[in-house]
Amino acid sequence: MAKTSTRRSSLRIILTAATAIVLLAGQWLPALINANTPLQSIESGTRDFLMRVRGKQEPSSAIVILAIDDTSLAWVGEQWPWPRSLLAEIVSKLNEAGARAVGLDIFLIEESDNPAGDEALAQAMAEARNAVAVMRIFRDPRQTGAVTLERPYPALRESLDGMGITSLTRDKDAITRSLQAYDAFVNETYFNWSFETARLVLGVDAPSGPSPTGLAFNDRRVPLQRGNLLVNYDGPAGTYPTYSVVELLEGDALEQDPNAFRDKIVLIGATTITLQDVYPTPFSAQALTPGVEIVANAMDMLIAGDYLRETRPWVGLVAVILAALLAMFINRSRRPSLTIALLLASMAAYAVICYAVFVNQRLYLPMVAPQAMLFLGVILPTVEQAVSEEVEKRRVRNLFTRFISPEMVDQLIATQDINSLNKRANLSILFSDIRGFTTLSEKLAPEEVVAVLNPYLEVMTRVIYKHGGTVDKYEGDAIVAFFGEPVAYEDHALRAVRAAVDMRKALVELKARWEKEGYPRPGLEMGVGINTGEVFVGMLGSAQRINYTVIGDTANLAARIQDLTKTYVWPILVSESTYQAIKEEFHAEFADSAIVKGKTAAVNLYKIISWKKTGDQVHGWK
Repeated sequence: MAKTSTRRSSLRIILTAATAIVLLAGQWLPALINANTPLQSIESGTRDFLMRVRGKQEPSSAIVILAIDDTSLAWVGEQWPWPRSLLAEIVSKLNEAGARAVGLDIFLIEESDNPAGDEALAQAMAEARNAVAVMRIFRDPRQTGAVTLERPYPALRESLDGMGITSLTRDKDAITRSLQAYDAFVNETYFNWSFETARLVLGVDAPSGPSPTGLAFNDRRVPLQRGNLLVNYDGPAGTYPTYSVVELLEGDALEQDPNAFRDKIVLIGATTITLQDVYPTPFSAQALTPGVEIVANAMDMLIAGDYLRETRPWVGLVAVILAALLAMFINRSRRPSLTIALLLASMAAYAVICYAVFVNQRLYLPMVAPQAMLFLGVILPTVEQAVSEEVEKRRVRNLFTRFISPEMVDQLIATQDINSLNKRANLSILFSDIRGFTTLSEKLAPEEVVAVLNPYLEVMTRVIYKHGGTVDKYEGDAIVAFFGEPVAYEDHALRAVRAAVDMRKALVELKARWEKEGYPRPGLEMGVGINTGEVFVGMLGSAQRINYTVIGDTANLAARIQDLTKTYVWPILVSESTYQAIKEEFHAEFADSAIVKGKTAAVNLYKIISWKKTGDQVHGWK
């Protein structure tokens, strides 16, 4: 029992350790190979959930989006891209409305066919208090190493206060959680235009010291994730104040609010799905968010300095190890209900901690791996224990079905502690033997002996099972059985005597069947001796062979009584102790007070005559 407990404990530790190793590998692998794993994808989805639970935040009132939407495209009536002269008119109106900064989220790489329009746009941007436009470093996927720097056309570039890249990063699940913070071309580093705009508005230096894990900006360290800036979204699409270009050109926006653009950072960009600059975000994978609004979220975050951060990899290691230790502690509980309660409470507590830290500190704690470790660390050993118990039950069932009926085995497993079978108990022991079988077997061929003995043992065993008995062993033609264990019955003596009477009836029926089949056995008889008393009952044997048996003087006396059935020429004899337990149900006749082998005092013996209720007789041998 101690060895089994130690073995199970060791197996639980191995399962917990193996789970921890797998989860830690899933956490560390992305950092080692610069790629996402399924665990990392689940972690990202969990963080999206935290952001949605946190809900929509109040965006900065200093940032406004001027939308190139479907209404604007229809109103202008020009094919996209719009003429530079129209863009110049838009920027000029914003300048007149007092915009603090104007950002163009439109690629203006080549000069157009209208130089006057190009010049007008450059002039309008030059007149802006702060003017920013986008550029890109284009890498041709068809040609390895083919990299091109694509900046605004020269006249516009000279009128700008800043320009930057505008690449957004879509993860494996297509969700846009970050934007590319910087890129390099011929030893020159270019930063995202959200940094450029924030730099101009704050009046600080450009970012410096970029690395995959962070860069310096506004006297602070901005955390990066493999060179990408995690965006602290304030909400889904439409969170930031948005005006259609039509409302500006027609004057509706300023008519409703003369200060709609005054001292505001105005970002001009496409919001229509037609121009394919919309993306799924943590707030919604269906209601797509325009790229220009994603940049607005990032710009707001940079100006406020409320960056999203991730913990160092070692924090995830510590969290998984602590979760494993907590799981081992929970598994020490012997009550399943308490185990489940502790597991759910621990997982809920950690989820609350992760949420609180995210909301208050904008810090992502590793959540999936520790929670998975806690859950699997409790569930796997529990499943293992259930499987082990089922295997043990099957082993016990297979063992005991050789002695007792399958129904009784099920009852034993349901009601007994199978690890406490070895005990001293008051039982009734039944010995039976075929009279003269040795002489008979000498006259029969071996196969004929088997043809007689096997049906006999099968029938008698079935009768013993019927009355709740346990077959200890077969000794040739002899059967040793006991009543009262492993399923305890207070009326075990009655059960033993009833079984003996029914065994006599079964033998009569068996002989009739043999006679009908042409193999008469008229002289085949049997004797049964029964004794009641205390014996040791339990599992005895070696690692190679084990038996569930009884030993003790009570069992020996039952065997001696069975031998005396030949002396008194009566098929069923019982001891005094058995007689006292069954005398209310059976008529019994005192046979003798005999000295048996191994006893110094005489033993009272009784012949079982008949049932009192039915009057059925137990006949002697012919």
